[in-house]
Amino acid sequence: MTPRFLPVGDCALMVEFAAALDPAAHAAVLALDRALTVAPFAGFTESVPAFVTLLVAFDPLRTDHTEAESHLRALLSAETETFPAPQTHDIPITYEGAPDLAEASARTGLSPAAVAATHQSVTYEVAMYGFAPGYAYLSGLPVALHLDRKPAPVRNVPAGSVIIAGGMCLITTLTMPTGWWRIGHSPARILTDDPDHPFLFAVGDRIRFHVPQVTP
Repeated sequence: MTPRFLPVGDCALMVEFAAALDPAAHAAVLALDRALTVAPFAGFTESVPAFVTLLVAFDPLRTDHTEAESHLRALLSAETETFPAPQTHDIPITYEGAPDLAEASARTGLSPAAVAATHQSVTYEVAMYGFAPGYAYLSGLPVALHLDRKPAPVRNVPAGSVIIAGGMCLITTLTMPTGWWRIGHSPARILTDDPDHPFLFAVGDRIRFHVPQVTP
């Protein structure tokens, strides 16, 4: 897979592995991101992985697009290193009282209990962060739960809402409007107080949802 290198302003480079969503391209993005973390170049400041692209930012007073691209090409051509396995996070969720569970049931043809069971039946992958702080886009939503976004967003959706749209799932971290479907709620704290690791998840981590057992 041969990527394209696209300059972004005077202080960043976009590495594009595909023009559309592609699992192999996303795997390549994650591999390059990890390799860059292990072996950064002089002036490197930040990398932002997405579905098929990696944004690589740098200090323009210390390096430039040509040197950054040269380093990235060298990482891509180097032998693949073994990186630590992604972490798996078990995330508690409750479905009872979710505002859109009944509508999701009607639209998918599944009972509310089946919607909940289907949602919990898979392991998700943190594909990227975007839109708002801590908004981790989780890929792997079962096809049976794929729903188009609502025609209009709903205001004041509280933090901790578990929402779905298309093939994605997400746990909100702020009170914000959204056009996604609210099928559950999680008390998991995604935003941390650690400036070096501000989010609970890293891109590439795995997520499993479970309903906590109630102790009698």
